[in-house]
Amino acid sequence: MRRTRCFPKAEDFPKAFQPLMERYPIFSSNCSKAAKVWLLDGDGGLYLKASAAGSLKTEADMTRYFHSLGLGAEVLAYCSEERDWMLTRRIPGEDCVFPDYLAQPKRLCDTLASLLRQLHETPFPGCPILDRCAVYRATVERNHLAGHYDAALFPDNWGFSSADEAWQVVQTNGKYLKSDTLLHGDYCLPNIILDKWNFSGFVDLESSGVGDRHIDLFWGVWTLFFNMKTNAYCGRFLDAYGRDRVEPELLRTVAAFETFL
Repeated sequence: MRRTRCFPKAEDFPKAFQPLMERYPIFSSNCSKAAKVWLLDGDGGLYLKASAAGSLKTEADMTRYFHSLGLGAEVLAYCSEERDWMLTRRIPGEDCVFPDYLAQPKRLCDTLASLLRQLHETPFPGCPILDRCAVYRATVERNHLAGHYDAALFPDNWGFSSADEAWQVVQTNGKYLKSDTLLHGDYCLPNIILDKWNFSGFVDLESSGVGDRHIDLFWGVWTLFFNMKTNAYCGRFLDAYGRDRVEPELLRTVAAFETFL
């Protein structure tokens, strides 16, 4: 993740965080248009994330849950004012778009698949989100009605010629998606932290919860396609994960869902 030294005004932040903003060197670490992220370079590293009011509540809850399983960052504070704010402790290591990892694409592909299989075999007692598929379906239906549709970034083998074609797949196969597996929900290279190739933790968990494994499998294939600029690792990723747990038609179904998100 790129980091740029910056000098924000402490008074622009909630009072609870102002002493930290004055104490440590600060780096901008933005990863999306919807949220702003700063790295506070002290005490081993702290991340402060800001987004629209109410938008970080689920992420804070799920990050706490993943931390309780040894899979995510420690949440030090969450508050909701005019904006939402979440402070977490930095997970040691670098995300998987770090050049050293990208330089070994086969090893990275296999590591991604192995970590995902382990996550999907993790028991999930007490998970705050027990039916991610219901949320998924509701969001897609709402966006379809609003006319949202975009298949521009998807590999050719999951391409759809029109919104009507994708929607037909959603309607026909969407009922087969099951909430029976602990998911990351956005299983992409920037959201997986490795420390010298050892797993360190997951970040950006706002879409996590109990859902269908094919959502994570789809994003695992997609992120390798997007970040490696080739679709050559799709088969290798699915082989390393285990073809015994993969239904190709459900992968295509998830692709159809995602065109409306």
